[in-house]
Amino acid sequence: MAIFTDPGRHPVAVLVRNGLMPMELGIVHQILGRAASAEGRPLYSIVTCAVSPGDIRTHADFTIGVAHGPEALAEASTVIVPASHDPDAADENGRLDPGLAGALARIRPGTRIASICTGAFVLAAAGLLDGRRATTHWKSAALFASLFPDVRLDPGVLYTHDGDVLTSAGEASGIDLCLHIVRTDHGAAVANDVARHTVVPPHRDGGQAQFIPRPVPLPKASSTARARAWALDHLDRPLTLSDLAARESTSVRTLTRRFREETGVSPLQWLTRQRVEHARHLLEQSDLTIDQVAAAAGFGTAVSLRQHLHAALGVSPSAYRRTFRGIA
Repeated sequence: MAIFTDPGRHPVAVLVRNGLMPMELGIVHQILGRAASAEGRPLYSIVTCAVSPGDIRTHADFTIGVAHGPEALAEASTVIVPASHDPDAADENGRLDPGLAGALARIRPGTRIASICTGAFVLAAAGLLDGRRATTHWKSAALFASLFPDVRLDPGVLYTHDGDVLTSAGEASGIDLCLHIVRTDHGAAVANDVARHTVVPPHRDGGQAQFIPRPVPLPKASSTARARAWALDHLDRPLTLSDLAARESTSVRTLTRRFREETGVSPLQWLTRQRVEHARHLLEQSDLTIDQVAAAAGFGTAVSLRQHLHAALGVSPSAYRRTFRGIA
């Protein structure tokens, strides 16, 4: 009997193990489960499964009942592996337990596979990350690098996307990963709608390094919120660092330092990202020409827009519009 019975929805299997952090499982169901078409039709069908169905211990004071076994993996088009706080062979010696290896072997070729936090150890132990860029929780980065030298580990980012394999850093970056999946599948408008309902930012700039323990700046002394809000309202203008600094009544040097403290990137990097996101929205939702989109997003020319969009997404403005045109 088929597990995924709605052919109109993208089938997602979440493979959980004993020691699961409930938040990580909830993230997948919350973000992907809320994604819907303009008509309100759910876009994903999500099933939780385990190596053996039954009660799965969590890292909290309760268990969860999992009805499905690894047969769900054979039907899924996307498989997501959250972390486990119970040590196993994957994070002790870089190998898979036989049961877990057998479950993963059921995944069909071409299936998209993702991990949250130290779930990356499972993907790496299965050989899925060899030669690929990947990330995991910064506290586990040294161990990961020693166990899996063939993986191009980048512990300074929130998530990675290399071909059909994705990884995310700590637990909360699972939100960023899932929003990225929605954005990739259905466009920025759908992802933004999910983020709005979940009350999270649709895209977080900067890397995971901003969350490594360090002195926290005083909010009143370091906030760049006014400059950022003003910039978002004036993206069509050729903004300068001096313009942004004037909004905070500070020097360019101080603004740059505060920007890095709060966003993990420089003001110009942040501004470019906002321009790209605005251009994506206009390409999806408006009838503006490519030149008009470039002007409205502050890139000035279609050539500049094309260069920045290709650098960020690997596609041209016209290709992006063809892909997501009409998706709300």
